Amino acid sequence: MSATALSLPGDPPGGRRARTVWGIGVAVYFVAVIFRTSLGVAGLDAADRFDVNASALSTFSILQLLVYAGMQIPVGLMVDRLGTKKVLTLGVVLFTAGQLGFALSPSYGTALASRALLGCGDAMTFISVLRLGSRWFPARRGPLIAQIAALFGMAGNLVSTIVVSRMLHGLGWTATFAGSALAGVIVLVLLLLFLKDHPEGHEPAPAHHAGAAFVRRQIAESWREPGTRLGMWVHFTTQFPAMVFLLLWGMPFLVEAQDLSRETAGELLTLVVAANMVVGLVYGQVIARHHAARAPLALGTVGATAAVWGATLAYPGEQAPMWLLIILCTVLGACGPASMIGFDFARPANPPRRQGTASGIVNMGGFTASMATLLAVGMLLDATGDNYRIAFASVFVLQALGVFQMLRLRARTARRERDRLVASRVEAVHVPA
Repeated sequence: MSATALSLPGDPPGGRRARTVWGIGVAVYFVAVIFRTSLGVAGLDAADRFDVNASALSTFSILQLLVYAGMQIPVGLMVDRLGTKKVLTLGVVLFTAGQLGFALSPSYGTALASRALLGCGDAMTFISVLRLGSRWFPARRGPLIAQIAALFGMAGNLVSTIVVSRMLHGLGWTATFAGSALAGVIVLVLLLLFLKDHPEGHEPAPAHHAGAAFVRRQIAESWREPGTRLGMWVHFTTQFPAMVFLLLWGMPFLVEAQDLSRETAGELLTLVVAANMVVGLVYGQVIARHHAARAPLALGTVGATAAVWGATLAYPGEQAPMWLLIILCTVLGACGPASMIGFDFARPANPPRRQGTASGIVNMGGFTASMATLLAVGMLLDATGDNYRIAFASVFVLQALGVFQMLRLRARTARRERDRLVASRVEAVHVPA
């Protein structure tokens, strides 16, 4: 299926105004990712500050992701019902309050509560940005727009690995996290002043919301689409290895298991982010031109990740060589762009009134897998005396489950897309001139 097949009558025109408005939404997501991933470079500091072990440390990220994943469908429904601006505004207020609370937390319990609040606000950003892009740009540009949004999110991760890391060791815990919270205030002002849900003349048709019945119908109709379920499993299977590595366990693994300095480990984490940004642009361009490349790219990324991850863990000797760690971090950089392919399966499978709900279902996938793996790694590290080879092998279990589901749903989704395309062509032929 070509990209032009995705064009629809009445598409928004895009243009400079669209880029400006969408850019504000992306800036909000950029800041949210900085706050989300800031713990990844502060994991060892957090363990010392709150005097916790590996399992308790992983609880920070697990709770944050639990809230994030649990909020995805409610946020999708909120975006469909309330619009982007209101949901993004609430999200900024929550994740800024969470970051500030984390800076000032005197105890492990209050720090946990702050990360949960941050996760709640963070959960409202990406789906809103996807919805904003679909309202301001033509549908055929959807894959590229989504990948660029994810690219800016990874730029936020880059800020964490470089800027926040240096601030943390130069200014200390409280000044770093409290100071970074100012970025939330800045994007909140921009959002309130300049963001609009849609261009003039492209207002969505009014939807009738009948309470709980409407919610159940939105979820059920989205879930019935094979494309939505396939998108969720693609996101589930592709995203979590890099997420686990960047969000928490990459730095301890490289420092404690591979005996690298913090500076060298930080450079390798930066490589993951840089590779993500490059691969994201490539994947976006390829999928926009060749829609049939979606599944091969997703499955190929999973296979490459599993192969390099396995080679790193199985390498004889105490530490893997630097060249292998560089390959590992480069390949992990493809996980984020591959996870975005999940939205490209769900988007054409659902009408505009369900885009937020369907995106929420897809976005649950990777964060659920990440949450499960973060917990498994923490528990296995405590149980095995910090044996990273055993703990990191838990990744293969979820990869196998995800690949099975992707293969099961792939053909069904392709048939539904062909039927939809044929129906749209027949309808176009019978429309009177």
